[in-house]
Amino acid sequence: MFHSFLSRSSLPASRHLLNPSRHLSSQSTRLESLREKLKTEDSTLSSVEVLQTFASGSAPRRKARKSSRALPKPDWLRVRPAESENFNKLRTTVRKSGLATVCEEARCPNIGECWGGGDDGTATATIMIMGDTCTRGCSFCSVKTSRRPPPVDTDEPKKVAEAVKEWGLDYVVLTSVDRDDMPDQGSGHFRAVVQAIKRESPEMLVEALTPDFQGNVEFIDKVATSGLDVYAHNVETVERLQRRMRDHRANYWQSLGVLERVKEVNSNIVTKTSLMLGVGETDEDLTQTLKDLRSANVDVVTFGQYLQPSKRHMPVKAYVTPEKFQEWQEVAEGMGFKYVASGPLVRSSYKAGEFFLKALVKEQNQKV
Repeated sequence: MFHSFLSRSSLPASRHLLNPSRHLSSQSTRLESLREKLKTEDSTLSSVEVLQTFASGSAPRRKARKSSRALPKPDWLRVRPAESENFNKLRTTVRKSGLATVCEEARCPNIGECWGGGDDGTATATIMIMGDTCTRGCSFCSVKTSRRPPPVDTDEPKKVAEAVKEWGLDYVVLTSVDRDDMPDQGSGHFRAVVQAIKRESPEMLVEALTPDFQGNVEFIDKVATSGLDVYAHNVETVERLQRRMRDHRANYWQSLGVLERVKEVNSNIVTKTSLMLGVGETDEDLTQTLKDLRSANVDVVTFGQYLQPSKRHMPVKAYVTPEKFQEWQEVAEGMGFKYVASGPLVRSSYKAGEFFLKALVKEQNQKV
């Protein structure tokens, strides 16, 4: 039986050895076929799969495509066109300064309202410092990524301070990409930008939406003691969905630890976080998250609808109704948060400069 198996398994090789010219001719034909496939093969097949075809002499199996059917967007997600005078003025100065804004990089749907000033005419812009390339890759985020982004601009603190003064804002939001490649993960640069703004415009209210700095308290403290008014860091989603949505270097308890540490080192600062809905969370998940945030002494929470930036990103699980967002606003207010913004188009820095939040910041500053 063993001899019979050996004979059958070696039969194809024996045939090639008996006919060397036929073997060479067959190999040449397959090489030509491989070259042609590498030029013209359908994009759904990788080069590796084409090489496997050459090695095996058989056609590769095409991967079954997942359904790309997206949930239809409801009417309440329609936004006003960005066309106001304030919007055009701010866009021109942003281009002139060469600064990046998360409003554009993250494709925020509220750019027209925030840059235009909304009904009260107060414009809010969120400036993204330390470049436009992140060292992390979260499944919900459209900001480009790299393990080695370009170096930061050492003149950026001065440029930002001059730009926001020219814009005539009274409230500015700073955010940044993650810079795990830098020795202090960019915390020193963040501090320098805040302090430059405060020197140039002492009355300017400054909010910083920061990375987690991998939970390093020294780096967190650098930003928390820089003179800013609002320290924001987003937990993004409930604990159960963290690994699905966020880069593996981020986690729920690490983010809560950042917010808790800020209050420990600067009790008068306003702390803030944001949650995306429509990603598969349950009411029980969200209720527990709000309890955890209050335990960390977080002052402000915002709720917004997750919107898929492109087909490459995590799909939307559900579109949450405006009525449900209103319910969560009432729940959060009832739990003791000092300020809550909740709605389908709310983002972490959405209308950050609106009257109530500015009043809260000034009240906290008077306690110093």
